[in-house]
Amino acid sequence: METVLQGKGGVIRMAIVALLGRGHLLIEDIPGVGKTTLASALARSMDCSFRRIQFTSDLLPTDILGVTIFNQETKEFEFRQGPVFSNIVLADEINRTNPKTQSALLEAMSEHRITTERTTLVLPEPFMVIATQNPVEYHGTFPLPESQLDRFMLHITIGYPLAEFERRAILRQSSFEILEDLQPVVSRQEIVRMQDEAGTVFAEDSVVDYLMQIVAGTRNHPEIRLGASTRGAQFFLRAARAYAYSDGRDFVLPDDVKALAPLVLGHRIIPRARKSIAESEALIEEIAESLPVPL
Repeated sequence: METVLQGKGGVIRMAIVALLGRGHLLIEDIPGVGKTTLASALARSMDCSFRRIQFTSDLLPTDILGVTIFNQETKEFEFRQGPVFSNIVLADEINRTNPKTQSALLEAMSEHRITTERTTLVLPEPFMVIATQNPVEYHGTFPLPESQLDRFMLHITIGYPLAEFERRAILRQSSFEILEDLQPVVSRQEIVRMQDEAGTVFAEDSVVDYLMQIVAGTRNHPEIRLGASTRGAQFFLRAARAYAYSDGRDFVLPDDVKALAPLVLGHRIIPRARKSIAESEALIEEIAESLPVPL
């Protein structure tokens, strides 16, 4: 993946952490810094199915989930699966569609299944939604509600590349041409096995207590109107275990918790004054810094 997004090893690692933690990823950044490229590179590096959904104002829930049609030959109703039935789903510019269509992803992201008019269908494993949105342009957009933001394990930004890497990107072939050359390095079965192993990483009681103190701090901070949910705390621990696993460890360190706190909790809180997610993440960092780190 770093052959496509050079100099962005930290961003790539966070995408892998979300995958190993069985979570979903929200990437918020300006156009042209590699949001779509990151999702495509992750999917191509695995032997998994990948579908990209371009969210627009006229997109319907059935365009995501699928539709039931009547088969004239068999005289029966049949369900035709939508693009959500993939291992990696890229929801590009998710805030450009209406809330009804956005909510079509809620059940899929939370329970890895969808309910149609006639039946409940299980989504393939592994299953991950990578959503992108532009934080600058607000015309014709629908901000994600808190209930949907809470479904994303991590919120990250990519940012501009360093000058040396940007120069290489300008001079070389396009990222999409390099993407075509990427070959899978892991199978679907290996990803599921790694997800299971990441879920068994040991977290000492003192580390879990530290994590819970950070979560509680979001609920008691004078500048925060609504703190992180219990789901947020669950995602927090899962992300910490996946972070440790990606580092080759079978135990969670307090530093893992501290490093992940802004990315896991920043998009889940509602400050009393209007703030960007970046400013909310700064509040989380302030809370983590104010707490004693377990030895």
